[in-house]
Amino acid sequence: MLCAAGLILARAGVTHATSSGGAPAETPAAPGAPAAAPRVVHLSAGDGIGFDDLGFSAPLRKILVPAGGTGRIDLIDPDSLAVTPVVLGAARAYHGGHGAGITSVDSDGARLFAIDRTSRRVLVVDATRGRALGAAALSGHPDYVRWVGPTRELWVTQPDEERIEIFAVNGNGAPAAAGVLRIEGGPESLIVDEKGGRAFTHLWDGVTLAIDLRRRSIIGRWPNGCHGSRGIAFDERDGFVFAACSEGKLVALDANHQGRQVGSIGTGRGVDVIGYDPKQSHVYVPGAESGDLTVVDVSPAGHLTRLSVVPAAKGGHCATADDRGHAWVCDPAHGQLLIFTDARR
Repeated sequence: MLCAAGLILARAGVTHATSSGGAPAETPAAPGAPAAAPRVVHLSAGDGIGFDDLGFSAPLRKILVPAGGTGRIDLIDPDSLAVTPVVLGAARAYHGGHGAGITSVDSDGARLFAIDRTSRRVLVVDATRGRALGAAALSGHPDYVRWVGPTRELWVTQPDEERIEIFAVNGNGAPAAAGVLRIEGGPESLIVDEKGGRAFTHLWDGVTLAIDLRRRSIIGRWPNGCHGSRGIAFDERDGFVFAACSEGKLVALDANHQGRQVGSIGTGRGVDVIGYDPKQSHVYVPGAESGDLTVVDVSPAGHLTRLSVVPAAKGGHCATADDRGHAWVCDPAHGQLLIFTDARR
């Protein structure tokens, strides 16, 4: 049994589902969790999947899984683990990496918004019927797509071209080019603070940017302490931006006080996409190189405490959290997702 702030993993077992101011010093780790096996959702028949982005839509109550070169977006019910495939293209053989097919997705609760790296398009899909509503050509190499509710736009990051390409979405769902925001030295990752009218992204060399959504202008440049800036998450309640560092570190910045660094803690190596559960104030940090998942608690002041480190998947560089106390980690080599149950005692 664990201390009060510990991690309780799901019991061993496999579930199959198919497509039918300066930062404080680092806080010592709390007692760890038992190395129980997570539950598993298989999304392929033995082949790998080029996972990259991973998310959760509260309005849809679904895990959003852009399944790389499979040509699908998989929607997973976090209770039943049933998988609903949205087929948008032809499947391709998996050869490692995540540079082909549909690799990023977001939703407004009624529609799915995706990017296809192979065809270089941004897609709008009816989330209920799985029917394509519209598409537009991208002028560069896409990385992430995010829905910006206050302006009814899609923002698509294009780090090779150092910019964010912006599309307006009309009532029928058809996207139309609406502008470009230059991000020299980035952008890496993107998250939207709808209530605050801001977006946050990183530069590769250890800086986090705050962007005004309506003016499309950079309003903050904050050092994040990363040698390699990668994933990002945001705590809407307290205004903390979490920067994930590829070398194995998580940093908390106070977005409401000029990006002041309030927390920093070491994690596994090879960090990229992270998950955050605002109910428990836990950040889930997968280490692709170390093959583990670090669970980090966030205090009301933004201080970070490592709760546990549990085995996950080699190459598993993406994670998300649902609203049921689950952390989801991708396992690209085996074409599956690992599900950890996290609950305060």
